[in-house]
Amino acid sequence: MIDWNRISQHKLETEPYRWAVINQLFSTADAAELAATFPRDHFKRLADYAGEKDFEYEARELIGMGEPSASRPERLSAAWRRLASDFLSNEYRAAMSSLTGFDLGSAPLEVNVFHYPPGGSLGAHPDLSDKIVTHVLYFNQSWNDDDGGCLRILRSSDPGTVVTSVSPVAGNSAVLVRSDNSWHAVSPVVKGCRLSRRSLTATFYHPGSVSTMWPPGDNTPLHDFAMSRWERWWRKWTR
Repeated sequence: MIDWNRISQHKLETEPYRWAVINQLFSTADAAELAATFPRDHFKRLADYAGEKDFEYEARELIGMGEPSASRPERLSAAWRRLASDFLSNEYRAAMSSLTGFDLGSAPLEVNVFHYPPGGSLGAHPDLSDKIVTHVLYFNQSWNDDDGGCLRILRSSDPGTVVTSVSPVAGNSAVLVRSDNSWHAVSPVVKGCRLSRRSLTATFYHPGSVSTMWPPGDNTPLHDFAMSRWERWWRKWTR
């Protein structure tokens, strides 16, 4: 499902750190199917407005840290099971290794999907030091960038130092090589937005790392989320 060549033949930007925007990862049909069947089960809400970075979003595990198969595959569409298989493949590791110059053959991989509701955001941060590289993919069938929800590559912790902005439309993606200055953020989704912002992160970690998204013993309640009335209407008339 993923076009490996789009990754392996791309070149990283080097300022202000190593990153890339890689678009058209999927065929038009696959992008539409992934957007239409975005997972809606077993999400947990995460929010903090008093820490080092502000954030509010909901997350679902797609592939647990170092796990050999997808989480709760029976709740995934056929398209999403195929996508999970792509992330678990040797071809994906090889493509990401070619792009970054890191040997990711044995690096633990964790994949999570995210749903940013109206008001959701992610403040400026450079990622934790146990991460090697993160690949962020998007799954909205359409998006108005004025509604926020865009990934911003930053020059510093100042959210105004935007180098580039990536719209969360299916087929778009960004690769972030972790460093002490790999600052990035997600612009807040406006309160009146009628759609949620949908994304996925595939992260390679240093050996021995423990998931911070799903730490051992985590008993946070999980829930499903439903389409809004407007989204159901929009989907009906755009199919």
